[in-house]
Amino acid sequence: MKNIILLGLLLFALLCNAQKQDVQKTVEIFFEGFHQKDTTKIQSVCSSTIILQSISESITKGNKLLGESAKEFYKSIASIPSTMKFQEKILSYNIQIDGSMAHVWAPYEFYLNDKRSHSGVNTFILFKEKDIWKIIYLIDTRRK
Repeated sequence: MKNIILLGLLLFALLCNAQKQDVQKTVEIFFEGFHQKDTTKIQSVCSSTIILQSISESITKGNKLLGESAKEFYKSIASIPSTMKFQEKILSYNIQIDGSMAHVWAPYEFYLNDKRSHSGVNTFILFKEKDIWKIIYLIDTRRK
């Protein structure tokens, strides 16, 4: 009996880890597309109804909540000049899953032309539909 319970717990842990890997891979594909300025790749892991928001934190200007439509977001990615070098370094992933919903907390540092521009946290909410994880909501904080 102990062996059956132990085997059940082991299988459950493996399943949970596989789910987290699938969620993380979805976010990684998002950033691959972002760094390659490939809006098709980004859209492949995003819901058509994605909500995009940013919280800008400034001591002098105060905190502001900004929203952007998916169309504006994809257009801004596609219009990044080829001369601009940028990288968003994800420092870690904290992934929580409940059924068909996942939450990813991912602190980051953003670099423009090899200089740190700002840092913050990305928060992704994903929805699993027909065994495919899609990003439905993305909000980040940005501070100098």
